[in-house]
Amino acid sequence: MSGITDFDSLRRAMAENGGQPEGPARNARAEELLVEAERLNIPLAVVEALGHQLKVYNYSSEKDKMFVPFARLLRMWDERPEDFDAYETHSLHWVFKWMSAGMLDQPHIPLASVEKWLGEMERRYRLAGHSERAVRSAEFSVAAHVGDLDRAERAHAAWLAADRDDMADCHACELHGQGWWEAERGRDAEAVRLWGPVLDGEFSCAHEPHTVLASSLLPLLRLGRLDEARANHLRGFRLVRSMESMRDAYADHVEFCALTGNEARGLELLAERPAYFTDGGQPRSRLEFMAVVSLLMERLTLLGLGDERVPGPAGRTWTASALADHAREEALALAGRFDARNGTSYVSDRARARMARRPLVERLPLGVRGTRPASAGAPVAAPAAGQPEAGRPEPSDLGALLAEARRLSDTLQPAAVEAWAAVSRAAGDVELDARDRAEIADHEAMDAGPGGAELFERAAVLYAEAGDPGEALAARTRAAYVRALTGAPDEAAAAVEEPYDEVLALYAQDATGVRQTASVLMGRARILMQRVHAGDGPPPEPVLAAAESAAREVLALVGGRTQDDVRLASRAAESQAMLAELAALAGDARTAAELFAKAAAAFVAAGLPWFAVEYEARLAALAHQLGDIAEAERALRAALEHGEAHLEAVGRAQLHLQLAEVVGGRGQAEEAAEHALEAAHWADEAGQGPALGAWARHLLGGFLLRQGRWAEAAEVLESALPDLSAETHGDGAIVQTQWWLGDCLSELGEHRAAAERRLQAAEIARHWPEQHDHATLAHLAAENLGHAGLPAEADRAYTRAGDLWQALGNVHGLVRALRARAWLALRAESGADGAGADGAGADKAGADKARALMTDALHACETALQAADDEEARVRLVTELGHTHRQFGDLLARSVVEDAGDESIHGVFEEALSQLAEAVVVFGSLGPVARHSRTAAQLAAGWLEADLGRPADAAARARAVLAAYSGSGDIADGRAEGAPEGTAEEDETARARCAEAEQLLQVLEEQTAK
Repeated sequence: MSGITDFDSLRRAMAENGGQPEGPARNARAEELLVEAERLNIPLAVVEALGHQLKVYNYSSEKDKMFVPFARLLRMWDERPEDFDAYETHSLHWVFKWMSAGMLDQPHIPLASVEKWLGEMERRYRLAGHSERAVRSAEFSVAAHVGDLDRAERAHAAWLAADRDDMADCHACELHGQGWWEAERGRDAEAVRLWGPVLDGEFSCAHEPHTVLASSLLPLLRLGRLDEARANHLRGFRLVRSMESMRDAYADHVEFCALTGNEARGLELLAERPAYFTDGGQPRSRLEFMAVVSLLMERLTLLGLGDERVPGPAGRTWTASALADHAREEALALAGRFDARNGTSYVSDRARARMARRPLVERLPLGVRGTRPASAGAPVAAPAAGQPEAGRPEPSDLGALLAEARRLSDTLQPAAVEAWAAVSRAAGDVELDARDRAEIADHEAMDAGPGGAELFERAAVLYAEAGDPGEALAARTRAAYVRALTGAPDEAAAAVEEPYDEVLALYAQDATGVRQTASVLMGRARILMQRVHAGDGPPPEPVLAAAESAAREVLALVGGRTQDDVRLASRAAESQAMLAELAALAGDARTAAELFAKAAAAFVAAGLPWFAVEYEARLAALAHQLGDIAEAERALRAALEHGEAHLEAVGRAQLHLQLAEVVGGRGQAEEAAEHALEAAHWADEAGQGPALGAWARHLLGGFLLRQGRWAEAAEVLESALPDLSAETHGDGAIVQTQWWLGDCLSELGEHRAAAERRLQAAEIARHWPEQHDHATLAHLAAENLGHAGLPAEADRAYTRAGDLWQALGNVHGLVRALRARAWLALRAESGADGAGADGAGADKAGADKARALMTDALHACETALQAADDEEARVRLVTELGHTHRQFGDLLARSVVEDAGDESIHGVFEEALSQLAEAVVVFGSLGPVARHSRTAAQLAAGWLEADLGRPADAAARARAVLAAYSGSGDIADGRAEGAPEGTAEEDETARARCAEAEQLLQVLEEQTAK
């Protein structure tokens, strides 16, 4: 059976189908419903079914199907307009606009036909008495599409000059079109200004702010307003993701990814919508999509990823380069069809320009998962033949290369190792002296990491051959240090003793300098510090003492000699850092912090700020431990500043993450979000996305949520969840992320999804020893399930929450769960399908269950009050009791069945009034603090008394409310005379209560007059 037995059931079926996701299934159902409507033999039923079919076609990828049902509707209108009611008459004229745009999107429809239709639309609108605003808007669309810019400007001006009426597009859609034109004409700032009311939520509709958010991306990038562009991408993509009809807006988001270094995310977007490659119902949006696919694939090919597999049209495996060619060919073929129809080259010119766009920023972090595709990097143009890099010596000028390398190494610059490598490459077969070869080997060893010990030994031999025994000993010490780093600190400590003794002897004989001696002493101190960190337990006291003695020995040697020698200044600073580390190991955090601060400051003073970064990070951790949050924040900021380009990606991620936590801890959510965003970006760059990046995204989502940026936060949190694990991040992080995500989805009205997230979090929290979070999550999930129209599921969740609250001894949670279940019972049963006695029985069953649950809530409050021995707890319980009486009264009043007898209704109203009167008494016992709650209950009681035919009692209630806020009768501002000014919200509540009281008195006066 179809289930369509009359006009009402048809309308219910169409309403249900209209709420389904866009797509072929919904369209097919609309076609079935038209057949059912025809069987009813009711002309208006057919009209409504055709209108429904038009709507679902328009909001789908099958827009080309709109023309047949519309032609039929128009013919029916021309033949029998009396078959159309007012709503369908309005809808018929409204859909003229869809037809105009729909024809323009189909290149097989001749331009002459489009123009003829435009004239027909103008004629019919004039006959119907409508403004020409919608007609001029449609004319503008035609002119802009074919590239007749002068006509477009004229039509645009006429559109804006015409009066708005009920045929004009909604404000949101009109602003989108107006801003789009400004952006097309190169006036990006004006476009964004026009879009402002839509972006701010002042105007919206079924497709807005979806399209405005998408259209704003490129103008915002061009204006350099990157934060807004990022936010609009995250907000906007969430809106269009599931909407099949929004392929052109979807394309804007893919383009945004291609132009901001987010190629990997662009691929993810393509993979989500495989049908977009081939859906042919709207050729113009397919053209835009394929042009953007070509743009993204060309970008990947330029990055050296042309052979990588990518998502594409079904039926074959695609590489980026192959899909680039295919998409470009498809886009230009479609554009050619439009141009052939239009008699211009405008569409093809725009398509080529779009496919030729280049990135506007190298990389714009989005906060969501995704790294640059494997092997990708920013393409770098090679220097022209024979042209050295700016500021660098000619590769053939060996002398200049040697001088530059020595300058860099003498001043401890990060580029010194590469400079000596350049010397080695340039030398080729040239015979260098022993000193040069020693320094080359020395720096090659530094670059070799764990494998550098033998190279250091080789450098030592060459230094000795060059007549520098002190530097030879320093190189041997460096070789020993490499062995300490590779797991043999004791052997290294033994090996360094001979160079140590020899250099001290040479220094005593003035046979070597302080720089070489300091190098050996520092190497030995480093090795002894490695011994401190060896092993699992605390280091023995002799090991600690030896390390401290070695560090102090370096300080004693170089003290007072550091001003003119960067190397010696570095040794002194590093020694301070060693002493700081030893103090931290000894548990003296304050001394350690002071010494780390001295070490960092010394490095900065010596012109070596990048060496300060590690110690500033350590200082930040200690300052945080000591509760000095300001110093922790200062040190982290300094570390980021001093690290600049020298920090590795993982180091940047860690510093930004720590700073996000510190700044967020003092309530600066906006800046904290910026640092969390940077942390997520650098974690991805470092290949730490699943670990460090997931935690950064977790924090970022929380900071965005604090700012009320629900859609952005939801995108980030959903992106974080797949990488969060109990082993790495702890199950608390997973629960918190799900919880925050549930909050975001609730604010966005996605209640079913919010309930799922909260129930998933509750399932984890169910196993925790403390069950408060479990109860709270179950309660929140129940609220979502109720809002999602799932009363049975909501009741189960509230029951679960109530049981948990009761076990925890939380009366407030228990009472609120019981009250919520009571309302669910009433609403669910009164909304149950059924007829006659069965329906009435369902209503009574629901009312009885609701009454029992409210009674349980009252009993729980009263029992808890009897046991309360704390005044604050007693006040809270009395307040809860008052709200329960108030809700009980409201529930009883709403439980009345429409066809119940007068006597039955009167009895229920009396019972409801009793509960409301009790609420007034309970709230009154709390004094002024509960004034708003008390007056709300008084007004509810007053309206009931009016319904019960007791005007005097009702009027007394209203006057009591006015007296509560006026004192002497002056209620102009809704505040009691002599009372201090409250918050704006409190004042508004007072005004609303007084206005309702006046309304009640007016109604009573009118009833009396009758």
